[in-house]
Amino acid sequence: MTLLLIIIYIVFISLGLPDSLYGAAWPVMHKSLNLPESTAAVFSVIVAMSTASMGFFSGKIIRKHGTAKTTAYSIVLTIIGILGISFANNALGLIPFSIILGLGAGAIDTTLNNFVSLHYKSNHMNWLHAFWGLGITTGPIILSIFLKDGNWRSGYRVVAIIQSLICLLVFLSLDKWKIVNEKTTNNPTKKQSKNIDVFGTPGLLPSILSLGMYCALEAIPITWGASYLVHINKLTPDVAARWSSLFLAGIMAGRVVAGFVSEKLKDVKMIKLGSLIQLFGILVIMIFGGNATTIGLFMLGFGCGPIFPSVLHYIPDRFGTELSADITGYHMGSAYFIAFSTQLLFGFIATKTSFIIMPYVLAVLCVMFIFLNIKVNKITLK
Repeated sequence: MTLLLIIIYIVFISLGLPDSLYGAAWPVMHKSLNLPESTAAVFSVIVAMSTASMGFFSGKIIRKHGTAKTTAYSIVLTIIGILGISFANNALGLIPFSIILGLGAGAIDTTLNNFVSLHYKSNHMNWLHAFWGLGITTGPIILSIFLKDGNWRSGYRVVAIIQSLICLLVFLSLDKWKIVNEKTTNNPTKKQSKNIDVFGTPGLLPSILSLGMYCALEAIPITWGASYLVHINKLTPDVAARWSSLFLAGIMAGRVVAGFVSEKLKDVKMIKLGSLIQLFGILVIMIFGGNATTIGLFMLGFGCGPIFPSVLHYIPDRFGTELSADITGYHMGSAYFIAFSTQLLFGFIATKTSFIIMPYVLAVLCVMFIFLNIKVNKITLK
């Protein structure tokens, strides 16, 4: 089981690697493809909607093919998507490979999060998502090396090579996953799916909506952070990519720290604490700006750190283990739809007005998340 856990940690790096590529590369990428800057949101939403769609079907896929095979073949899809994007010469070339990338990412996301929430403690959930943070932080850093020469395509291809090595590791470890599943007495992946009543299940709807607010708050800096820094802080694209990676580094650091205290504080308190730190980081960006933006971005990321893994880890306790794969998928699918619809709207408004609105939008999303989280706690903690 220890060897499998190590493999899962590595796979979480694979899960994070592609997530920030569009945002970090876009200041250069849109020029080479002769596309308006505002279309960054369009392609990010295509990936996101594909990712979200998989959330609603992942429970059935996991039951049919198992966690290991679902994970392995999903990574293959992300490799195809990343490579295809790197060879695209226009918008029509980006669209199909963005869809493939999103489908692969969505299947991995739900599959691994459900598996870990069932089989491992909350500290591992946080540390595993820190490794996702390592992956999503590494993506812009790899790209920044090539962006100096405007060569975003080579950065994409390097990421695809890394993904391929991780995928090979999963294929070589298929038997290890089966052993862990067989040790679980109440194995949800063996049960038949049932219809989930989103409006009738106590606390489920506000829980989904709260995760949507969080995902929107996280997605906007990932996709638009570099553009915000170019327009508002007047940074060059390569420097902006490095500064924007501080938000991602903050997420990773927050999850590392959370892993050491999550067993003591438990998921509910971790979510509350994270949201307050988020708000602090947003206020630093909003009030001080300039070089202080680096501190604000890091603190915003640090606050984000424990929230997503804590919400997902708490799903089996809140709503039961029998349908945890399906409910996890509903959370992630619905939340992603909400998040990237918000991101699309933000991109349209910011490019037509000014990116100065970004911290104010983030503040509204943070307050809405706090309100919804209070509501779901009142219902489910009775």
